[in-house]
Amino acid sequence: MITISKDGTGDYNNINDAINSIPKDNKSLIEIFIKKGIYKEKIFIDTPFLTLIGEDPKETIITYDDYAKKTFSTGEAYRTFNTYTIFIGAHNFTARNLTFENSAGSGDVVGQAVAVYVEGDKAKFKNCKLLGNQDTLFTGPLPPKPIEGNNFGGPMDGKPRIVGRQYYEDCYIEGDIDFIFGSATAVFNRCEIFSKDKQSKINGYVSAASTVEGKEFGYVFIDCKLTSDAPKETVYLGRPWRNYAKTVFINCYLGEHICKEGWHSWDKPTAEKEAFYAEYNSYGPGASNETRAPWCHILSEDEVKKYLLSNIFKGNDSWNIYD
Repeated sequence: MITISKDGTGDYNNINDAINSIPKDNKSLIEIFIKKGIYKEKIFIDTPFLTLIGEDPKETIITYDDYAKKTFSTGEAYRTFNTYTIFIGAHNFTARNLTFENSAGSGDVVGQAVAVYVEGDKAKFKNCKLLGNQDTLFTGPLPPKPIEGNNFGGPMDGKPRIVGRQYYEDCYIEGDIDFIFGSATAVFNRCEIFSKDKQSKINGYVSAASTVEGKEFGYVFIDCKLTSDAPKETVYLGRPWRNYAKTVFINCYLGEHICKEGWHSWDKPTAEKEAFYAEYNSYGPGASNETRAPWCHILSEDEVKKYLLSNIFKGNDSWNIYD
């Protein structure tokens, strides 16, 4: 195990130096233990089989403050996908007991600001906090092409897309606009999802999936708690970044901040036909079967049976999400 400490008692004083010491073709599990402290670092990981373990999620904080409206020395804007605090572009990554933060501030001022950008298969986050505002967590890959312009920018622009599996357990994720977005198959199990008050008529969208066409599963929230400091009925459960978006909430508590309609089509009539948005056994003041958007679904007891973790994450290889 590699140990990182800001007081000089570890193998390294910062996270990037520890990661850069590991061969890029690493084939065995390497654990990196990070002692308490605030680590202001922009981290890029393209080495497989890494596990980052924090000493305490409240006091082991990885933070940075890049944002979409910031410019490079060339004058070119960062745009969304260069703003990450941590980029994970390798398979078999695990994070435990850590806080990942983009501290750039309000999207109304700085634009999008990603805290965590994950593109790789078998990524796990357990007992972690993901903090930001607009676009906190990006679950790659990118969509096939941008809606406007010729490219997305960022570390995976123009590279082969990795449609991976991601698992988030007992995590706290906060933001406002589209703060969980992307194309991966991702499960959020027993997480708290906190929508921040933007003091607007609409205070945000929990998710903005861009599920790959033909994929059976996109985002699945299981036994989660959706909380907020925003006013009543000002936040949507999700909207489709791309037409084939799939998002399902199962046995989740929904606070009063959730709009009665539940879901927003992003004013895309085709998405209303091609996206799949559904709930099963939602409860709390934000739960309402009667007033949901007519193009969304309430799962039956038979339909919900397929949302077992073993089925969602099935593949030709084994993946132990419980270790």
